[in-house]
Amino acid sequence: MNLIIKKNLVICISMAIWVLASCKIIQPYKQPVNITNDKLYRDISTTDTSSIASISWKDMFSDKILQSLIQEGIDNNPDLQVAIARIRSASANFKQSKLSFLPSLNAGAAASFQDVASTQFGFPEAYQLSMNASWMADLWGQLSSAKRAALASMLQSEAYRRAVQTQLISDIATNYYLLMSYDAALAITEKTLSLRKEEVETMKILKEGDIVTGAAVVQSTANRYSVEITIPDLKQNIRETENAISVLLGKSPDTIMRASLEEQPVDTNLSTGVPAQLLANRPDVQQAEFQLRNSFEMINVARTYFYPSLNITASAGFSSLYIAQMFNPSLFFSNLTGSLLQPVFNQGINKQRLAVAQARYEEYLANFRKSVLTAGQEVSNALYSYKTAVEKESLRLQQIAYLEKSVEFTKELLKYSSKANYTDVLTSEQSLLSAQLNSVNDKLQQLTAVVSLYKSLGGGWK
Repeated sequence: MNLIIKKNLVICISMAIWVLASCKIIQPYKQPVNITNDKLYRDISTTDTSSIASISWKDMFSDKILQSLIQEGIDNNPDLQVAIARIRSASANFKQSKLSFLPSLNAGAAASFQDVASTQFGFPEAYQLSMNASWMADLWGQLSSAKRAALASMLQSEAYRRAVQTQLISDIATNYYLLMSYDAALAITEKTLSLRKEEVETMKILKEGDIVTGAAVVQSTANRYSVEITIPDLKQNIRETENAISVLLGKSPDTIMRASLEEQPVDTNLSTGVPAQLLANRPDVQQAEFQLRNSFEMINVARTYFYPSLNITASAGFSSLYIAQMFNPSLFFSNLTGSLLQPVFNQGINKQRLAVAQARYEEYLANFRKSVLTAGQEVSNALYSYKTAVEKESLRLQQIAYLEKSVEFTKELLKYSSKANYTDVLTSEQSLLSAQLNSVNDKLQQLTAVVSLYKSLGGGWK
């Protein structure tokens, strides 16, 4: 009895040593340090943690038509549906990783028949019903690390879905504003064309009065066609943008309802928060970190292969020579086996597995850092784009006002003074049209800069 007690004590001590040793084998994940800093947004520095990323997209975009388009995109976009399918796949893998802690169980039935003449003892039949179970003890944390790796993969797929949604909202809003800018440009061009047609008739009348030459009539006609020829391109841009939005909405190309560019308000409260908030707000940054966490846990798994594995198997059932006596209690059998397997030489697979896991961790660490730097770059670019668009807006209004006067004055001079010719009129008119179209682009730049900043900060998925 004492010998049995001593043996059990040795086994318990050995198991305790293994469990304690596992604490050194498996390392807890820690987020890499110095991922963000105060200079991430370049010259933008703030301690205010309020950020437009925390605003719901329904509050961010007040246009009801745009809200409807975004909701339709979220409901039907194919890329978002792919992302959701990936979540289901990763979730199934995570659920399976939790079940790996449980023993596997198999049931079997067997029957054998032999020719009596070839059977030495005269038992031509044999029957067996059995249940087999096997269980691997998680001595070194291999299963725990694998479960955490599967959890990181599932969270990564969820972050990917959020990233797809954020990009989708940005694409729909950007194309919606772009579509309205083409409408505005088309309206300006068509109005200009109408004026050019009137101008041709005016030049013909002035020529009859010997005020201008035939060259002015020809130039005015060419000027009319130079405007008209841009209209087909604008209509094509409108059609292609409508088609692009339709695809984002997950439907066949169709006409897209929209408001006018002039009605669109520009949000001036562009709070960015602090750079460290990108780690919690921006989905692609989260995705990169979950990928890093997965690779970290796979290093833990790779380390456990260098240590012994404990497997316990058990079997039980009934075995009989006669099927009628199959469940006779006296024919019941059972077996319990424990085995400890220590790897000695397996062609360097364990070292190769660990080296690959460590290399992948370094790869994903670099990718994580890059995703943060890219996010900072996009925030800085969006802020500066908005700033320059605002600066251009007031200057553009003044430019248009003076060009309108220039067109008016040169036309009057052409009628009543020999000091002006049609070339002066032509130059001022072309400059005015260009400035008017650029004013549309200035408004578009403001709107798209706000959308870009919202996306860059991680807005759109909450």
